[in-house]
Amino acid sequence: MNNYSNLRSHNSPDLWQKKAFITDDWLGILIVITILSLWFVSLYSLLSVSVFDISWAGLVVLILGRTYLHTGLFILAHDSMHGNLIPSNRTLNKIIGRLMVGIYASLNYDRCAVNHANHHRYPSQKGDPDFHGNLSHPVFWYCKFLSEYFSWRSLILFLAIAIAIFCALIMLCKVSIVNLILFWLFPLVLSSLQLFFFGTYLPHCQIHQNPNFSPRLESNFYTILWSFLSCYNFGHYHWEHHEYPQTPWFRLPKVHR
Repeated sequence: MNNYSNLRSHNSPDLWQKKAFITDDWLGILIVITILSLWFVSLYSLLSVSVFDISWAGLVVLILGRTYLHTGLFILAHDSMHGNLIPSNRTLNKIIGRLMVGIYASLNYDRCAVNHANHHRYPSQKGDPDFHGNLSHPVFWYCKFLSEYFSWRSLILFLAIAIAIFCALIMLCKVSIVNLILFWLFPLVLSSLQLFFFGTYLPHCQIHQNPNFSPRLESNFYTILWSFLSCYNFGHYHWEHHEYPQTPWFRLPKVHR
């Protein structure tokens, strides 16, 4: 029996029904519209500003804000893979998921969905695409993590689309390449690091002894706020996500024991 089976074996259906809250369709759609709108509006606004008129502190805040919104795109796709985004409409749920990973980095939704299913089936062991294998150093682990989801085909597609968009914006809209790098490419890189560090490395590093993969973590206003800001609850409440995968990201604190 794998680790995930062990995690679930002690739960009864009644406990599951009591703790797992399924999001309503309208709420899922509202969250999608909010994150996607903020992503596009912020990018549109920041591509036209002069970065040299922004203080270093302001620049850091803006980049981190863009990073957080970019991570939000993948979080929405992740919920789609679990069927939690639009629960009653699987077709729309999957369409939105494909759109989110497409905007995120031209990723293949089906590849991501299969990999994530295997991650839940074989957490931190052979068969888990998120597991570090024989190379547990964070740098090597991060590279393996990227390679599992970002195939060569996805990379080529992403580069082709990015180059085409960049050229069009630079030549036709007179957008500075500095703005494109700072507010589009750089947040993408930081977002991948955020997803890896808070959503994979911290929860799954030495999983059996790791307090980050435990239902006993403290849960209060400050930890909930930090969990939301660090990785949309998938860091601090990672155990809960594996235990109750049908619970959407924003309700994970409610299933905390």
